[in-house]
Amino acid sequence: MTKKVTLIPGDGIGPEISSAVVSVINASGADIDWEVFDAGLIAIEKYGDPLPEQVIESLRRNKVGLKGPITTPVGKGFRSVNVGLRKALELYANIRHLKNMEQIASRYSGIDMVIVRENTEDLYAGVEHMVGKDAAESVKIITRQASERICRYAFELARKEGRKKVTAGHKANILKFSDGLFLECARKVAQEYPDIQFEDRIVDALCMNLVQFPERFDVIVLPNLYGDILSDLGAGLVGGLGVAPGANIGEEGALFEAIHGSAPDIAGQNKANPLAMLLSGVEMLKYLNFETEAKKIMAAIEIVLTQKDKITPDLGGSAGTREMAEAIIEAMM
Repeated sequence: MTKKVTLIPGDGIGPEISSAVVSVINASGADIDWEVFDAGLIAIEKYGDPLPEQVIESLRRNKVGLKGPITTPVGKGFRSVNVGLRKALELYANIRHLKNMEQIASRYSGIDMVIVRENTEDLYAGVEHMVGKDAAESVKIITRQASERICRYAFELARKEGRKKVTAGHKANILKFSDGLFLECARKVAQEYPDIQFEDRIVDALCMNLVQFPERFDVIVLPNLYGDILSDLGAGLVGGLGVAPGANIGEEGALFEAIHGSAPDIAGQNKANPLAMLLSGVEMLKYLNFETEAKKIMAAIEIVLTQKDKITPDLGGSAGTREMAEAIIEAMM
């Protein structure tokens, strides 16, 4: 059965890696009808809006999207398109599956964890203002509803994937009301899942433990800001953002995305590594029940990663973006 998917190529290297990823997914046999829409800097140039309404309408209609990297200006300009999409579509769970791949260089081995990040509130709600001329104030919003929802998602994911432990990260020793509420909700939800071990860690200690003993963690659930930081830390443990998939899940839809930057300095040069977006595409295929096609792509990726002349320079090879995609397609045949 044909599945309609909204494709947002993105900025910088986004169009190149999106083209490569679409070619691989199409070659896998997955029956997908792509609806392509611009967002980010390119959309500002075309429509005067970084997140045109037609993009949101397409995602609401199709329920599933795949997105390349989009530039977010630092300290000025428009607010994050990524945050805007998550809010508009109520994509409340940000999911990062982090697992060592044998062919990807890393200081660690044996890592196989999932970071579950609340996606709709906390400091990321962007409720902030100036207090006079010399002070800025941001409001940290934590609600019982969102906290219980994300914690329940983490436990359900653990149960579905046969994982044994959920760790909740927080700073409730200092932020006794906001993080205290998140921790209270995590403990309450944990009682509903006696088959899954539960623990909580103060977030700074959790960061240290992740670097020291990452293999000890299974599922980690966090409020939005800590989740943003730790999901990138986790990506560093398995080889970097270039090999880490990203997914945003809601009650009625999902958006899968490359989590690295748009790398405008190498845009248009056929140098970009398409792997992060492709792995995100694999997660999308699983979500759409194209399990066979997802496994087919993963098997081909593992083959290609052993061949230096068929992978991009950042992975230690000498191939371009298009050539790496072509090699993965050939390995599937």
